[in-house]
Amino acid sequence: MRLLNASGCLDALTAPEVARSLDAFVTKTVTPLPREGNAPVRIAETEGGMLNAIGLANPGIEIFVRETLPRLSGAVDSVWVSVGGFSVHDYAMVCERLDGEDAVAAVELNLSCPNVDEVPENVGEVVAATRAVTAKPLYAKLSPTPDVAETARAAQDAGADGLSLVNTVKGLALDERTLTPVLERGVGGLSGPALRPIALAAVYACFRATELPIVGMGGVTTGRDALELLAAGAGDIALGTALFSDPGAPARVRAELEAELAAHGFADPDNAVGAAHGSTLQPGLRVRSTKHLHTGLNMAG
Repeated sequence: MRLLNASGCLDALTAPEVARSLDAFVTKTVTPLPREGNAPVRIAETEGGMLNAIGLANPGIEIFVRETLPRLSGAVDSVWVSVGGFSVHDYAMVCERLDGEDAVAAVELNLSCPNVDEVPENVGEVVAATRAVTAKPLYAKLSPTPDVAETARAAQDAGADGLSLVNTVKGLALDERTLTPVLERGVGGLSGPALRPIALAAVYACFRATELPIVGMGGVTTGRDALELLAAGAGDIALGTALFSDPGAPARVRAELEAELAAHGFADPDNAVGAAHGSTLQPGLRVRSTKHLHTGLNMAG
C-alpha cells in the first residue's frame, strides 16, 4: 500500500517535509496553457468538510516541465502529475509532453473536475488518446456519478492502468448574513468527511466492475477511514482535506492503520483489500502496482 496526497491538497515545494512523508506526491492539475483559475472567493469551510472552486489554476505544461518538475524531482521521491484539459487533444498533448520526462512516475487524468465549465465527457476516448502517446502508468480520476462503475470499465477497456476514486462532488455554501453563495462561482467541489461514504460506495462498485488497482480517497482523516477504503477495494490511499489542518496526518494515519490492521487480524494492508466483498485479496488475482511499500513512514530524501 502506498500513501499519497489528493491532487491540489499539498504543495510539495512549500511543505517538502510533509510531501516526503508520503510514498508519492501528486501535483496540482496541469493543463496545456496557463490558467489563473476562478475569481475569489475560491475556498469555503462547511460543516462536513470544505468547498473549493480553484478552477485548475496552473502555469501550463511548458513552464511546469521547465521550472516546476525539476524542483519537485529534487524535493520528493516519486512524482505523479495530474493532467487536465478541455478536449481530448488537450489531454493527449500534455501526456505526450510528459512521456519523455524521467521524473514523472505516473499520470493521473483529471476527468472529473467540477470547477470548470467544459470537460470532455467521453472518458474512454480521453484514456485511449493518452494511452497512444505515453507509456507512463495512467490513472483515471473519476467523480462518484451513478454510472461510475460503467465509466471505470470504459477507462479499463481504453488502456488505463488504474483508477483514482473519488474526485469531489458539487456543493453549495450560503453566507449566513446575506444568504448568497460564499464562493464567487457559486457551487464548488465538496471534499472532507462528508465525501467518505460516497467514496466508499464508488470504490466498492469499481472494485467489483474492473480489474484495475484503485487509489482510494475522500474524507480520509484516520487509520480507520483508510482501512475501510482498503476493505472496499482500494489498494492505495490518498489524503486530501486532512492535510490542510494536520500536516502530520500521513504519519498519524499510518500508525492508526497499523493498529487497525492488527486489531482485525491483517498482517499486511494488501491482505485487507477487498475484505468488504466477503474475501481478502490473494496475490496475483488483481493487477497490482509493481512497487509495494510498507506502511512505515517513508522518509526518503
